[in-house]
Amino acid sequence: MAPAKTHYVILDGLRGVASLLVVVFHLFEAYADNDPQQQIINHGYLAVDFFFLLSGFVIAYAYDDRWGGMGQWEFYKRRLVRLQPMVVLGSVIGAALFVFQGWTIFPKVAGSSTWQVILVMLIGCTMIPLPKSADIRGWNETYPLNGPAWSLFYEYCANMLYAAGLRRLSNRGLGVLVALSAVALILLLVMGKRGDLIGGWSLDADGLTMGVTRVMFPFFAGILLMRLGKRIRLPGAFWLCSLLLIAALSLPRFGGTERLWVNGLYEAGCVTLLFPLIVAIGAGEQRIDGPSIRVARFFGDLSYPLYITHYPLMYIYIGWVVDRKVPPAQGALAGLGVLILAVAVAYASLKLFDEPVRRWLASRFLGRRA
Repeated sequence: MAPAKTHYVILDGLRGVASLLVVVFHLFEAYADNDPQQQIINHGYLAVDFFFLLSGFVIAYAYDDRWGGMGQWEFYKRRLVRLQPMVVLGSVIGAALFVFQGWTIFPKVAGSSTWQVILVMLIGCTMIPLPKSADIRGWNETYPLNGPAWSLFYEYCANMLYAAGLRRLSNRGLGVLVALSAVALILLLVMGKRGDLIGGWSLDADGLTMGVTRVMFPFFAGILLMRLGKRIRLPGAFWLCSLLLIAALSLPRFGGTERLWVNGLYEAGCVTLLFPLIVAIGAGEQRIDGPSIRVARFFGDLSYPLYITHYPLMYIYIGWVVDRKVPPAQGALAGLGVLILAVAVAYASLKLFDEPVRRWLASRFLGRRA
């Protein structure tokens, strides 16, 4: 068995920063009236595209040099051990909190039976996406109990494409794939009807187009960035990258409703230029200890559990704000409480479930000592 590799701790920490921004973005959605023009922390959904880029980078770092002694099934087992326990827990939490989500903005909740919820939960645990006809909420989500799981579906798809053959591409061939994917992404943003990268969670033509386009460029650009060895060494890398990421995801929407392409250009610039730059700076950090490294390590450990468990709480919060017409001041105070609760749930999930379950699975299926 190949020796364990050290982590890019700064990149882990940036994933944590992005996860926190996703939670804050979703909290503000309660006051956006489903209108991206009104959304505060406007581009928070781009955190998903940043996650895809990080994933490609880390996958290449962890596995590119292991294929001589590792087959596809071994790779799939490793990815399942890493990702699937929290997918299961997120689906279970979503089912447990579904009873508290009977708000009018979820038109199908009241008519959904307990057995339907249990069935959707079990299917969600397998990551099989659901068609619109199986929706029990009314938001046309492929995972109605835990909406953000849609991005894990595309993460798995990208992992399978990598393992099944795209890992064999030379840097030149990979560069062509990345360039074509960038063109598709830019065309979708600039020429498309939305001018943004909001979407991917519905199992229909528009959702699939958005999901595939969103994952292809950043995931394989991350692999290429890792292989090319491009690193930028700057002091205070974690804080600098965090500020760049927060700014990129928080700026207001550009162009208004008349010039959607302007916002599209901004988002294309973030995904194709700024995010790779941030990763190159984060990967250039050589230290393995220090205050910023410890902060980055904490947020990195928390990032995935926070992302995959927070949204069942958001369903309750958003429904409460919209149905009760909660004033912003009161909503902000409650939202802070929800944020703290989401972090607490994520930390408990990490320590009490994710880490011990992954240790057991690794010892059982990967031959690692617990």
